[in-house]
Amino acid sequence: QVQLVESGGGLVQAGGSLRLSCAASGTFFSIDVMGWYRQPPGKQRELVAVISSGSTNYADSVKGRFTVSREKGKNTVYLQMNSLKPEDTAVYYCHADRVRDWSGRNYVSSFWGQGTQVTVSS
Repeated sequence: QVQLVESGGGLVQAGGSLRLSCAASGTFFSIDVMGWYRQPPGKQRELVAVISSGSTNYADSVKGRFTVSREKGKNTVYLQMNSLKPEDTAVYYCHADRVRDWSGRNYVSSFWGQGTQVTVSS
């Protein structure tokens, strides 16, 4: 099992910045893909950014403003959010995918964090 703990959310004015962190712990060999999703009020959960083996993928709405990164050899992922807009207001969830179990030979289910609220005021 994998536990994902997010931190760094909060209230910020439009144009400001926040940095989210997500640390993974538990019994597993490795995590191939880590990333961030968000769920705005009254809407479905959507992809924000993911990182895998150094490659990144971003939602069009955040390109050029958000940066996802991961410490080499560690199971911690970050999301640096700059030039925040009111429409970025959402609960942000950390996600771990393609998780190898303790043996390193098998992939297990993906995992979600509990979410952290980001509110951007206009």
